[in-house]
Amino acid sequence: MAGAVWGRVVAGVGLAGLVGIVWSVSGGRAGEEALAPAGTTAQIAPWTTPTSEATVVEVDLPRLGAAQPLEDLDGWLQSEVSAIEDLRGRVVVVQFWTFGCINCKNTLANLQHLAAAHAGDDFEIVGVHSPEFDYEKDPAAIAAAAADLGVTWPIALDTGKSNFFTWQGSPAYWPRTYVIDREGEIRFDHIGEGAYDELNAAVDLLLSSS
Repeated sequence: MAGAVWGRVVAGVGLAGLVGIVWSVSGGRAGEEALAPAGTTAQIAPWTTPTSEATVVEVDLPRLGAAQPLEDLDGWLQSEVSAIEDLRGRVVVVQFWTFGCINCKNTLANLQHLAAAHAGDDFEIVGVHSPEFDYEKDPAAIAAAAADLGVTWPIALDTGKSNFFTWQGSPAYWPRTYVIDREGEIRFDHIGEGAYDELNAAVDLLLSSS
């Protein structure tokens, strides 16, 4: 990797809680709560403004290589975007997720916070929906789940999971979250829940330094 960039920013304490258990395609969803049946959703705690003293978050932004294109998709929902390259010049959070995944759902409050905090900035979130089970493949079900869960950002339909594996290799994980800079290079990579302060600090630093 090329030289890392260190940023030091002041951020409020993020969502409380333990880092969730992640799982690989080869290893199953060990330790996870039971999947919600098709058509049901889980409650997501709303984002609340931190009230404790501010903490200093140090974030390392290594250069992890150019982001892969998103190819062989079954289309996009909630967006006029037709390719991730359309977002060049913006800071982009890309998350691989599927709507039946409780660990994915647990990350959404922070993504909603980011979307609201950077509305009007050169910033976008892309949810790459890579289903594990058949009931997660129906675009109508994905759209309904997105409405129920408050997912308002563009959704790329990776029904065959080709991008899921191209980006991650094997094993691959739900959720996995990347931050891409304005030049299309990956600068942050996190598997599973948690690291919200670091994710938010990475976005803030890349927006302020570009």
